Amino acid sequence: MSEPDFMVLQEGEEQRAVDVLVTAFTADPVIRWLYPDATGYLTHFPAFLRAFGGKAFTSRTVWRLGEFEAVALWFPPHVEPDGGALIAEITQSVSPDRHVDIFGVLDQMDAAHPTIPHWYLPWFGVDAARQNKGIGSELLRNCLLVVDQDHLPAYLETPNPRNLPFYARHGFEKTGVSQAGACPPVYSMLRPPR
Repeated sequence: MSEPDFMVLQEGEEQRAVDVLVTAFTADPVIRWLYPDATGYLTHFPAFLRAFGGKAFTSRTVWRLGEFEAVALWFPPHVEPDGGALIAEITQSVSPDRHVDIFGVLDQMDAAHPTIPHWYLPWFGVDAARQNKGIGSELLRNCLLVVDQDHLPAYLETPNPRNLPFYARHGFEKTGVSQAGACPPVYSMLRPPR
């Protein structure tokens, strides 16, 4: 059996990439705290995802494996999330009683974010029906081959503690945690330049 193809997202494929990530994050602790009911999740999470990671689409640094088995949205050096779009989306779609906690976590995440040039991975996911088959490792390994061409660190946050060993196997080290109120913690991880 041959390995699935690793490729940059092509024009017209953005919605398919978002759909994969929507399936991948159905049990994510922070995202489901923000959008606890299925209707709210399916209605609002795609817009939240685009607000936080949309610049990867315009930077052409979204990679997929095979027929959308897994998707990674990366920001190249000097590209950061659109804070204004993210705040607007949270204000509009998240229950107001959660605003203080999520904005507290986002402030901590911002303060922990590296200030030196780096690659940033805001979204990474494997289609829910294909998880636990090594597909995520294959995609991340291929992504890091591209990232390492710049000899810069790679940075990510994960709200799912189950993902910490996965990223550690790929050279990421936990550097901190952001947590406020009832919002579940978000872990920061950095991979030194290669």
